[in-house]
Amino acid sequence: MDKVAHRVKERSGQPEISRVKRLVVTLCSSLMVVGLIWQPLSADARTRTRLPQVAVPKVVSQAPGNSAETACLIDVDTGRILYEKNADKRMRIASLTKIITAWIAVRSGKLDQVATASQNAVRQEGSSIYLAPGEKQTLRALTYALMMRSGNDAATTIAEFLDGSTEKFAEHMNRDVRGLGLTHSHFVNPHGLDHDEHYSTAHDMAVITAAALHNPEFKKIVSTRAYTIPWQGQKWDRKMRNKNKLLWMMDGADGVKTGYTKKAGRCLASSATKDGHQVALVVLRDGNDWVDSMHLLTYGLTGYERRNVAELVHRDYVAAVRYGVRNDVALRTLGSVTYPLLRDETAEIEARTQIKTLSAPVRKGAVAGRVEYWFKGQKLGAVQLVATESVEPKGFWGRLRGIFS
Repeated sequence: MDKVAHRVKERSGQPEISRVKRLVVTLCSSLMVVGLIWQPLSADARTRTRLPQVAVPKVVSQAPGNSAETACLIDVDTGRILYEKNADKRMRIASLTKIITAWIAVRSGKLDQVATASQNAVRQEGSSIYLAPGEKQTLRALTYALMMRSGNDAATTIAEFLDGSTEKFAEHMNRDVRGLGLTHSHFVNPHGLDHDEHYSTAHDMAVITAAALHNPEFKKIVSTRAYTIPWQGQKWDRKMRNKNKLLWMMDGADGVKTGYTKKAGRCLASSATKDGHQVALVVLRDGNDWVDSMHLLTYGLTGYERRNVAELVHRDYVAAVRYGVRNDVALRTLGSVTYPLLRDETAEIEARTQIKTLSAPVRKGAVAGRVEYWFKGQKLGAVQLVATESVEPKGFWGRLRGIFS
């Protein structure tokens, strides 16, 4: 009886053990899948808690050394190049390509329209937000995913939605870049995966980045640290955290995009703002990109002074007056032209003045001419010259002329 009872107990326990094994295997498999899906997000979250502590001076008055193969620092408002290193050298740019893709998307007027992910999009190699074939997302959600998580599937979906194919979208990219006057860039895809005919320069990418940062929607997206978009077919949403660690590492940092492939190396487009002035930086093939970028951005913000050149090049302006009780009237400048300058560059500002002869009566504030400001052969801007006081007409004919004028 004991043997029979033991055999019965053993047989009755086998199904139970089998069910437990299946449950454990299923649970482990599920955890592996979830881990695969969420690994980029959780890794980034962990990274943020152990970001390197880098001592960056509050003021950097001289261009700092760096490890970048090529680099370009630009003042966003004026477009002045503040620093460059081999800036016109042709380079692979990896996911910095997505800056152009996002720039096109935010200007399309279709951010709230819905795009559908194709088979071609979901099987793109590299970074992904794990779109499913046929999944629908707004263009806005895809653009956030593109810039925050660098999704190649999102890039392809955007391209196909806006232009029908990645090939047509690449033509769109090249047209827009040529429209900025840039001639050292060529793109064949919307995501930046390596291709011999897909290239740019640090200079071109800095100019493109500055142009894109003038768009409020683009500026908002690239400065966002965390964002949530739907996840079709799942019980939870995609909670995305920006891969750009500089947003946590540097006060004032507000963009823009990370990039990496084995052939391109580490690439970073970044931006920072201080007292309303923004600079953008592109470093390509830079193994120390975070630290180098913080030093160079600080140099752009503190090594240069944003000055009103109309105040720097001040003169006594006078306009001749006909038929008036006075023969001339003093003028003042109206407006400002702000430009980033090094301390020793003030003397290089040139003022070109155009003043017309006025006829009485002259009213205070009447426009009498303009002043153009030039720096190293480049026109910075212009301000108006206006009368500082009124001038009444002189004598009968002057008064008569004043009546009819």
